[in-house]
Amino acid sequence: MLEALGWGAVAASSLLVGAVLALVRTWSAQLVGLVLGFGAGALIASVSFELAEEGLRVGSAYAVAGGLALGGLTFFGADRLVQRWGGRSGGSSAGAPLAVGAFLDGIPEQMVLGIGIASGGGVSAALVVAIFASNLPEAIGSAADMRGDGRSARSVVGLWAGVAALCALATVGGYALSDVVSAEGQALIDGFAAGALLTMLIDSMVPEAKEKAKDLAGLATVVGFAIAAGLSLLGG
Repeated sequence: MLEALGWGAVAASSLLVGAVLALVRTWSAQLVGLVLGFGAGALIASVSFELAEEGLRVGSAYAVAGGLALGGLTFFGADRLVQRWGGRSGGSSAGAPLAVGAFLDGIPEQMVLGIGIASGGGVSAALVVAIFASNLPEAIGSAADMRGDGRSARSVVGLWAGVAALCALATVGGYALSDVVSAEGQALIDGFAAGALLTMLIDSMVPEAKEKAKDLAGLATVVGFAIAAGLSLLGG
C-alpha cells in the first residue's frame, strides 16, 4: 500500500507543481494557450490509450460506454454548479472547470493505477508519466486563470494541494479495492475518467487554448498527443 501511495503522490504532484509555476512567474496569454494545447493533446492520448483501450481490454464495451456517459454527465453537472457559484465569470475563464476536470479525471485514473499495482502487474510507467505530463499544463492553465481573476496565491495553491492529495489517496483506494472491483467495474472506472476528460476538453480546455494561442493551439495539441501516445505505446 505504501508503494501505491508513493506512486500516486508522484503522479499527482504535478498538479501542485503546475499551480506553483503559474504563480511564481507571469505567463503570457499565448504561452498559457500553448501549454493548454499541449495538455489537451496529452489528455486525448491518455483517453485513447490508457483509459478507453484498457477498459475495453479488461471489460465489456457496455461497461466502458456506461462509464463514458456517467463521467460526461458528472462533469457537465459539476461545471454547471461551478458557473452558478461564480467559479467563472460569463464563461470566459476555464480555471475552475479545469480544476473540476482534473479532480473528476484524477480520482478514477489514479484508482486504475492503484488497481494495477495491487494486481501484481507492476507500476505502469507510461500511465504515471501520462498522468504527470497531462496534469502539469492543466494546473498551470487553471492556476494562471484563477490568479488573473483575482484569487489569492494562497487560495490557488490550497485548492490544487487539496486536489493533488485526494488524487494521491485515490491510488491507495484503488489498491485497497482491487480485490472487490471486478473487471467490469474497472472498465466502468476507465470509462468514467475518459468521459469526464472528453467533456472537459471540449467545453473548457480546447476553447481556452484556441482563444489564447490562436492558430498555434492545434500544433501544440499535436505535439502533446504525439509525446503522450509514444510514451503509452512504449510502456505497452
